[in-house]
Amino acid sequence: MPKNIHEVRDPIHVFVRLDSDERRVLDSRPLQRLRHIHQLAMGYLVYPGATHKRFEHSLGVMELASRVFDVVTHRENVTDEIRNLLGPISVRDRRAYWRRVLRMAALCHDVGHLPFSHSTERLLPDGWNHERLTREFISSEEMEKYGAPRLHRSELRMW
Repeated sequence: MPKNIHEVRDPIHVFVRLDSDERRVLDSRPLQRLRHIHQLAMGYLVYPGATHKRFEHSLGVMELASRVFDVVTHRENVTDEIRNLLGPISVRDRRAYWRRVLRMAALCHDVGHLPFSHSTERLLPDGWNHERLTREFISSEEMEKYGAPRLHRSELRMW
């Protein structure tokens, strides 16, 4: 019987739980490459304990974003005024949908970072940065293989 919930051991959050769709994206090459990219660029050369990578950072961001979403959208924490502003999020199915969207966005938010993080972005061609690389990765055929819907570039614009 296939598992629907997967757990990844985390030194900060103990376990980060993922559903099968999130697990497929986590197993993708664009996400797995984050295992080799330092979160703090070359900071580990000065501070030997500063060794965490963008991979575990992305898992932690997904976990924390979920927790914040759950607290902020919990019905006991939402006033009628806010409920009217939230509209569809106050409906249970829509809330679950937006929670999944948030989790996937949090998981993939750093996928475009280069080795040594921000310190190498100046080597990119004009008009390129890690945000643009992230959009390219997310909308790629590579991610479509892992169950991510193929998005048109206009759907991934920055606000």
